Amino acid sequence: MLFKDIPGLESIKQRLINAVKNQHVAHGQLFVGAEGSANMALALAYATYLNCENRGDEDACGTCPSCVKNLKYIHPDLHFVFPTAATTKIKREDAISDKFLVEWRDFLQKSPYGNVTDWSFHFGWENKQVIIPRMESRSIIQKLSLRAFEGQYKVMLIWQPELMNSSAANGILKVLEEPTDKTIFLMVSTDANKLLTTILSRTQMLKIPAFGDQDISEYLQEQMNIEAQKSTNAAYLAEGNMRLALTLTEGNVDEVQATFKDWMRTCFNWDFHTMTKMGETFQKSGKEYQKNLLGAGTKVMRDTLVNQFEPEMVRVNENEMDFIQKFGQVFTHQKIDRLIPKLEEAQYHIERNGNPKIVFLDLSLAIAKIARAKQ
Repeated sequence: MLFKDIPGLESIKQRLINAVKNQHVAHGQLFVGAEGSANMALALAYATYLNCENRGDEDACGTCPSCVKNLKYIHPDLHFVFPTAATTKIKREDAISDKFLVEWRDFLQKSPYGNVTDWSFHFGWENKQVIIPRMESRSIIQKLSLRAFEGQYKVMLIWQPELMNSSAANGILKVLEEPTDKTIFLMVSTDANKLLTTILSRTQMLKIPAFGDQDISEYLQEQMNIEAQKSTNAAYLAEGNMRLALTLTEGNVDEVQATFKDWMRTCFNWDFHTMTKMGETFQKSGKEYQKNLLGAGTKVMRDTLVNQFEPEMVRVNENEMDFIQKFGQVFTHQKIDRLIPKLEEAQYHIERNGNPKIVFLDLSLAIAKIARAKQ
């Protein structure tokens, strides 16, 4: 990963580059960003820049032997730690990252903005809880006890450190506080609140903001060859989440929005037969579609609330504004306050493999009841 491969966030990129150029590289750094942010991508690009043999003022060269290896995630001085799970051949405690590097490198190439769920599905662990086991701390200490093989820096990149077993987290505190010379810890987290305070105190935190709509739209058009209107719609729905934007473009963004509108009309008309049929259709559409549909619903609810109190702050096109205004005539802010928890509850059950047909039928009935209530 190179900095140029990441859209926007120029000030963050320059801050990282300047730290290297001015030799102010902190030995422990924590990249914190919400799901779908560039926290992992920036950490990877930073690792590439650290050991680039021909650094430029704005990026690594991308062509030197070090960059070539880093871009394939096979550089001998770039070490990875990430959540894993047991397999039929490997016990839970022995399931350290080194045993899954081939799959991990493939995952990074395909999903640099992916989350833990994506990684679980990529490896076939969708029904298992992934963690960073206790034995991982021994592996980290062993690797960092050696000198760098080729690069100027030895980099230990830990993805989702908040999922680290408490014994493993405590086991790396000493090496994190007093690492060997030219050793850099890069931790990539989506929830720093779950980290041990002793880890937080030993790292320099870098907060990664969400992507801008324009950055996402241009990235989808230029890098993914997505048409302009579809890219714009995906960026609007994603709200800075690159992972969500990419997921939306895999399906039909306009279809999701249109389906949500039809669903709301069906609920308001109390058409039980159609509600049941829609639940069956949603069940066949797959988990990502179901989550996108619920996400679109949450977005509409929020835009409706904003339009009712601060209309100048609503970011929608003319067609969407017409729907939101009509939607707001039925769903007052009091009703939306009752409805949003229902959407969140449905999202919770879908993510945990609840029966989609039952979940959506129950939600449809709740929406219908709230929509037709006097207040």
